[in-house]
Amino acid sequence: MKAVLDSNVILSGLILPKSVPGRIVQAWREARFDMVLSDAILEEIERILRYPKIAKRLKWSENRIDRFILLLKFKGLVVYPRIQEFEDLRDPGDVPILAALVESNAEVLVTGDKDLLSLSDRYPIVTPAEFSKRL
Repeated sequence: MKAVLDSNVILSGLILPKSVPGRIVQAWREARFDMVLSDAILEEIERILRYPKIAKRLKWSENRIDRFILLLKFKGLVVYPRIQEFEDLRDPGDVPILAALVESNAEVLVTGDKDLLSLSDRYPIVTPAEFSKRL
């Protein structure tokens, strides 16, 4: 199964490994599904991991962050979506994540973002809890 994980799901999973997002990240590490990423998603994850507060919470060095980003690029399915417009998207910042879903033909987009979840009648978008049940 191919799934696009919103960056917040990935980051929450790293910070709280025993949480639902943490179990999802662990399932990806165990190759129980294929994670779809785009440059925009990767850039956001890297930028947030480099926030001093986040790096300190994770106890990750710059080198550890670099290695994790490389792991994502190596093990993830990186797509390069064409710029798209979505009339029904309330937050323009969500375009890259929805474009990754559309471009990759992934089975699902996993997010806790209410703006994206409001589109679940038109796109296969589920909460982390719903996705966790599928694993």
